[in-house]
Amino acid sequence: MRAIVLATDGVEDSEFNYPYYRLQEAGHEVDVATPDGETIEGKTGYEFEADYAIDEYDADRWADEYDLLVVPGGYSPEPLRLEAPEAADIVAAFDDADQPIAAICHGAQLLISADVLEDRSVAAYWSLEDDVENAGATFVDEEVVVDDNLVTARVPDDLPAFASEVLALLEEEPIAA
Repeated sequence: MRAIVLATDGVEDSEFNYPYYRLQEAGHEVDVATPDGETIEGKTGYEFEADYAIDEYDADRWADEYDLLVVPGGYSPEPLRLEAPEAADIVAAFDDADQPIAAICHGAQLLISADVLEDRSVAAYWSLEDDVENAGATFVDEEVVVDDNLVTARVPDDLPAFASEVLALLEEEPIAA
């Protein structure tokens, strides 16, 4: 299976690294897309190399070629939705295709911009409760929430439960052609 991570500068390093390496350990290929296809820097200075620019393909092609979308938090989701609006289109395409989407912490900001939260249950960073509810979702203060194809979590401390649920969801998914 193939996963794509959407991120930019200011990403929460642990929320990028933990799922990235857990997915690889489970035998999945993991690629990274950034706004310009260049290396990005996390909140604590760790650098992450990009494989693609977010606008390299149209949103539907990303959803066709990948089995999972990962949206780590930190300061990354806000600039992504402002500087690379195609990122929200990618989220929407994954949701339309019922492909798994995993978002943690401030990753919910990109889900809000993609307009995929109506009637969903979502965990996110506590300060996003009003935003999540204004997007039509129910905010849930739990370490991980699975709602159909959507796996969400609150903070870095939730990463073990988050990654376990993401991996469990992938085991249920057929491999994309």
